[in-house]
Amino acid sequence: MQRIEGLRIEGLTAGYGATTILRDVSLMAEPGRVTCVMGRNGAGKTTLLRSIMGQTARRTGRILLDEIALQDLPAHEVPRHGIGYVPQGRRLFGPLSVAENLEIGLMTRGKGASTREAVLDLFPRLRDRLTQAAGTLSGGEQQMLALARALCLEPSVLLLDEPTEGLQPSMIQLIRDSITRLKAQGVAIILVEQRVEAVLSIADSVAFMAQGQVAEVVPAMGLTPGAEPFRRYIGV
Repeated sequence: MQRIEGLRIEGLTAGYGATTILRDVSLMAEPGRVTCVMGRNGAGKTTLLRSIMGQTARRTGRILLDEIALQDLPAHEVPRHGIGYVPQGRRLFGPLSVAENLEIGLMTRGKGASTREAVLDLFPRLRDRLTQAAGTLSGGEQQMLALARALCLEPSVLLLDEPTEGLQPSMIQLIRDSITRLKAQGVAIILVEQRVEAVLSIADSVAFMAQGQVAEVVPAMGLTPGAEPFRRYIGV
């Protein structure tokens, strides 16, 4: 059997309760590459990430990480196989300190002090705020912490749901730089993003979603903000 490298989604149909959101979705995230997922509101982008994490009801299809089938695992087991997830809205433990939020990430796969130090080297601002409650951080700092917590898993795959939403330009650039460094380290990244310019600066390919399906996957190289796929799948 040919070895599958990275994350492969095959024929995934999933939703919430009796409501089907994703219909026969197939997508590949390869090591050291950024796959950006774009589409209008309601296209199924967030549901796709949640389905990878086991948080939706799967009807059909497979989700494979290398040669490991993830689709039937309980949600709490999925991160233990090396999938980091930064959801939209961050979902931090607000009353807990920065250090405690990081510790939760470390505990997921049994990582220790060396991993924490490597993560803090990526986000030195968090090192100065280890005792501060996560809920009192600025929006940009909270996004840093959400990403840092996910990196405490030492993930081979990272799922990011609109990580730059609501951030000032300097913070957006910092998040982009972090994604670029992770890509260089061989992490497979699926990024849900609405800003066309942000996508073009870091993506290797763009998967356009419409009505719960991946309608088209296009290499990012050569795309411009005015390219026809953006008008077709993103424009109003």
